[in-house]
Amino acid sequence: MTMTQQALPEEQPHILVVDDDDRLREALRRYLSQNGFIVSAAADAAAARRMLASLNFDLMVLDVRMPGESGLELTRSLRADGGLPILLLTANGQPDDRIAGLEAGADDYLPKPFEPRELVLRITSILRRLPKPATAAAEVRLGRWVFDAEREELRSGEETVRLTSGEASLLRTLAAQPGVVFTREDLGRAGIDSNARAIDVQVTRLRRKIEIDPRQPRYLQTVRGEGYVLRPD
Repeated sequence: MTMTQQALPEEQPHILVVDDDDRLREALRRYLSQNGFIVSAAADAAAARRMLASLNFDLMVLDVRMPGESGLELTRSLRADGGLPILLLTANGQPDDRIAGLEAGADDYLPKPFEPRELVLRITSILRRLPKPATAAAEVRLGRWVFDAEREELRSGEETVRLTSGEASLLRTLAAQPGVVFTREDLGRAGIDSNARAIDVQVTRLRRKIEIDPRQPRYLQTVRGEGYVLRPD
């Protein structure tokens, strides 16, 4: 592996690598450590859960196929409880497998074998989209929800919903120009995702969080033949 330093946030992010392949897990631990990350490693979902209970992580790199609880099952469970970014690794690189990973709540999906430098770039891209401390946050009202663009979260009174980095990036992009229709190509160029189906999945997941009836969206609307538009209150 060629060691390449990448520009990272000021503090060293703490990454949890979860993979049952001992050689790959150790190679990832060494490579990511040499590229500016603090890295912990676990061989399966059970070990990962124990580490998550006692340590704070900025992102998880998670293998899909593991004995016991699979990566997809762990992703669904963790996504129901919070917003830890998850990058899935898998030997299956078909579009349907990637869509399944995104539907489970993953922020990104990288098929094996992969170029280690690409993994670093994808991790860095996800981390750059994480919520930053807010000073004067721009807010957009969506019914009972208020979207805080700086914190990348939805609030309703005392209730707060953390968004995945992909969902937050999509909502932030649309909220920056309310009423403007974005094509899937526009959203791809904005860094949401280069895959049109993946963008549709992000839209569907976001609607489940902000809409009273996701099948008849009031705020995040589809413009037939064009793309998507956000129409806040």
